[in-house]
Amino acid sequence: MPRTGVRRTSALMINFWTHFEGRIALRKTSGRCLLLALVVAVGPVWAHHSPSAEFEMGKKVAVTGTLTKVDWVNPHIVVLIDAKGADGAVENWKMESNPPAWFRRVGVNRNDLAKALGQTVTVEGNRAKNGSLYMYMNKITFADGSSLELVNGQPPEGSQ
Repeated sequence: MPRTGVRRTSALMINFWTHFEGRIALRKTSGRCLLLALVVAVGPVWAHHSPSAEFEMGKKVAVTGTLTKVDWVNPHIVVLIDAKGADGAVENWKMESNPPAWFRRVGVNRNDLAKALGQTVTVEGNRAKNGSLYMYMNKITFADGSSLELVNGQPPEGSQ
């Protein structure tokens, strides 16, 4: 008879461990799903970069030309300008700035920039480290003399 009791205990222990192992497997699976969800959610944050990663933040430049396009999209607004280079040829500049949400918080909308499409504007900012026709826009001055200054900084070193 004692063996019967032992068998029951063994059977109960097997059921207990099977149940316990199932819970461990469920926790591992849940943990893996949570980790995957966290990595997917944090990915865009890792993808976002500081302007200093691409632009010479210590050196300001100014570019004057015709505003040809305003892209009011995430993660940063983009304006395109056709400016005359040193050799007289037209250069197509791309200027990036803060996100649309930032502009909305400070009371600026797309129309505040788009009103100047086809007009001469001057953009001050930080040129790309690689020397391309790409810059981080800090200030834009419109043909009528009004301007939007996006960040405070030192005056531009030169004009193109």
